[in-house]
Formats: sequence, structure tokens, C-alpha cells
Amino acid sequence: MSNRTFTIIKPDSVRKGNFGKIITKLEAEGFRVRGLKKLHLSQKQAESFYGVHRERQFFKDLVKYMTSGPVYVAALEREDAVPHLRKVMGATDPAKADAGTIRKDFGESIEQNAIHGSDSDDNAKAEISFFFAESELV
Repeated sequence: MSNRTFTIIKPDSVRKGNFGKIITKLEAEGFRVRGLKKLHLSQKQAESFYGVHRERQFFKDLVKYMTSGPVYVAALEREDAVPHLRKVMGATDPAKADAGTIRKDFGESIEQNAIHGSDSDDNAKAEISFFFAESELV
């Protein structure tokens, strides 16, 4: 069975021109892009999207970073989408990520780690609907 997950290609990846390489890798892993947008998150959007982290020490820095430049948001589809994307992304800290993962290949630091991916099916649904209307997912 096919299902969906959500990703953000973060500002550091876009700034360094790695968007195409990352999307190519995701497609090679069997993901189909169902929705894709390039945008510059507003402070309000970033604060709302990452609201679950509001009380965490890193929240303000995360919002500042995620609003520092354009990002790509994407709805992806494949079997076992959420766990497979987590595997392909690698550990949050690129230094600890397995060789060949997106974060190992393109991440700079635990803060600037190239990519965000949903951590559960429920969060994937919520994150996709945050950025996309169902009619935009083709």
C-alpha cells in the first residue's frame, strides 16, 4: 500500500544548490512527488509549523533559521513512506548519520541538517495539509 509523507528541503540546502540532488535521491528511493512548492516561510508560518517545539530552548533559533531563505516543501508518496524517508534522511546530526544519507551528504550541523521529514503518519497528514490543499496533490 502506498502512503504519504512530508519533507522540507531546508534553507541551507537551497542556498547551496542541493535541491535537485536531494529530489533526485528521493525519486531514486521510489518516492513520487505529489506536491511541491518553493516558498520563503514567514515568521508566523514557521512558528505555527514548529509550534510543538515552542517551549524548547532551540525554538527561536529554529524559526530564525527556517525563515532565513527559501525552502521547498513537498508531499511524497511510496510504500512505507514515513519510515523510509526517515532512513534515507539519516540521523538529525549529520556527523552521526550513516554514509549515503541525505544529512550525511548535504547537512552542515545538527541545526542546518539539510532536510525535514515527518516522524509519523499522523504528523505527515498534518504537515501536508499545513502547506497543501488536497487538490494540489497530483
